[in-house]
Amino acid sequence: MEIIGLPAFRDNYIWVLLKGRDAVVVDPGDAAPVFHFLTQRGLSLAAILLTHHHADHTGGVAALVLGRSVPVYGPAAEAIAEVTVPLREGDRVELTALDVVLQVIEVPGHTRGHIAYYGANTLLCGDTLFACGCGRLFEGSAKQLWHSLSKLAALPADTEAYCAHEYTQANIAFALAVEPDNMALQARASQVNALRAQLKPTVPSTLGEEQATNPFLRCGEPAVLAAAEKHSGAALDDELAVFTALRSWKNDF
Repeated sequence: MEIIGLPAFRDNYIWVLLKGRDAVVVDPGDAAPVFHFLTQRGLSLAAILLTHHHADHTGGVAALVLGRSVPVYGPAAEAIAEVTVPLREGDRVELTALDVVLQVIEVPGHTRGHIAYYGANTLLCGDTLFACGCGRLFEGSAKQLWHSLSKLAALPADTEAYCAHEYTQANIAFALAVEPDNMALQARASQVNALRAQLKPTVPSTLGEEQATNPFLRCGEPAVLAAAEKHSGAALDDELAVFTALRSWKNDF
């Protein structure tokens, strides 16, 4: 299976999973780049996967399915009109055209019903986990998002994480404010700056890379705890409290 990222809007990625002449599209907020890519490659749209209801992830679905019999998978806990196969924790998505089975993981926090898809060493995580960051809390709680990120972080370290936005440079700037002495993070910053200077994507990353550099997955590290306590001006009793403080700090960074 091949995975191609189609740039959309200012910083979105629409991921396309490919095998042969079949394509599965993830979070198509805009139909135009998808139509162009499918036509250019002579591909057939086999399915659409949605992670959550925000318009920059769903806005192109209606046009893509018009006049076509295409299954649309999405979270059962969110109201998305075009979804034909609602999904919950533990469900499996069998993409027979690609010979791939994906496991559904409920990851509320960014939105109440956000889901991720995991399989074939690939994590499609929408706006929950970003490269060196995490999503904002629009509908859920910090506790929910912390639990969701912990579930994703428990997946194998070599898993490739495909988030939906090119936020990596800004996320690394914040991460360096939290952990300026993290050598792995310093090296990642150099790599990312070089990629963006050439207008190349910084996604996917691996979960192992995130564990080593993403402050939101490193809330148990002494340096992260110290930075969060210094910024918040309060003692923080556990990793959830550290995460909550980091998320609040990032909101205003």
